[in-house]
Amino acid sequence: MKRVFSVSCWILGMVLFLAGGLAMAGDSMTITDMGGRKVAVPEPAKRIIAIGPGALRLICYLDAKERVVAIENFEKVRAQGRPYWIASPELKDLPLIGPGGPQHIDKEPDLEAVLKVNPDVIFATYTKPSIADALQKKIGIPVVILTYGPFPDFDEKLYESLRIAGKILRKTDRAEAVVNFIEGAKNDLQMRTKGIDPASQPTVYIGGVGFRGLQGIESTDPTYLPLEWARANNLAAAESKESHLFIDREKLLMWNPDIIFVDAGGYGLIKQDFEKKPEFYRSLKAFQNGRVYVLLPYIYYVANIGTAIADAYGAGKILYPERFQDIDPARKADEIYTFLVGAPVYKDMVRDFGHILAPF
Repeated sequence: MKRVFSVSCWILGMVLFLAGGLAMAGDSMTITDMGGRKVAVPEPAKRIIAIGPGALRLICYLDAKERVVAIENFEKVRAQGRPYWIASPELKDLPLIGPGGPQHIDKEPDLEAVLKVNPDVIFATYTKPSIADALQKKIGIPVVILTYGPFPDFDEKLYESLRIAGKILRKTDRAEAVVNFIEGAKNDLQMRTKGIDPASQPTVYIGGVGFRGLQGIESTDPTYLPLEWARANNLAAAESKESHLFIDREKLLMWNPDIIFVDAGGYGLIKQDFEKKPEFYRSLKAFQNGRVYVLLPYIYYVANIGTAIADAYGAGKILYPERFQDIDPARKADEIYTFLVGAPVYKDMVRDFGHILAPF
């Protein structure tokens, strides 16, 4: 049986490779992907698949989801917390090309399933160049590496990934619009908080940050992007420059922050812990003063940029209310989601996680 599959897969792959080669000979371009590889791709790519954490999200941001011909199973079974998926219910009916998920980074998709849907290009995130080369050689379909930058967050490498995919999909204007939108939000947040006297800033802590699963109050992020963009005085930032940190409870009691934000992904665990050990939480002045607020989880299959921006505006409204008087967090979230994923899906996020800034 394995031999029959291998032979049929090889024959089908050769047919597609030769057919693709003929098409590309007439109309193709060569790009340099985020793995530094030069890849020849059809121009434009009309049938695509996106594998790896956050790959499909980038295609949705580029308003090219109608070209997706198959998806990873992870997209269907872990549907919470990802606005691009909520806004695109039609994607769930597409064929599956492998399990996907963080555990399958650098692992091949289901090759037979990929060949059946006959994509022009495979976009893959967080894939080693050698793995991409091997996959491309094996099935004769161009593999283009994209990235968000440091896993699981994002940096300016995300912008270059959007531009590369935008060029392949003839969505260059949309790619620039997405980059400008994200940078515009960042600049607006930075302008709103410019010149704030550090001595007047409330001290802040974010707890319940997900890390290889759901976590409790001790799980935090010294570089938590919504707090960075809102110029928050994140106490954990002085402790570490890593993107995740576990602290002990004595440290949190010593810090005793003015304001505590809770990542909604860990809200349930923290709520349970509060009921078991209320004395610990009531020793913290943020709980005593009712200054504990929920933020939407933005790390769900890598960074959901729209949610990170919405959280930043929410945090800004709590930290510096006089500078964010015009911001309604719910309306702002839907404005962001509508631009990035094409639908106002805040109500769906609320259904799963509660409102931005809901009191604990």
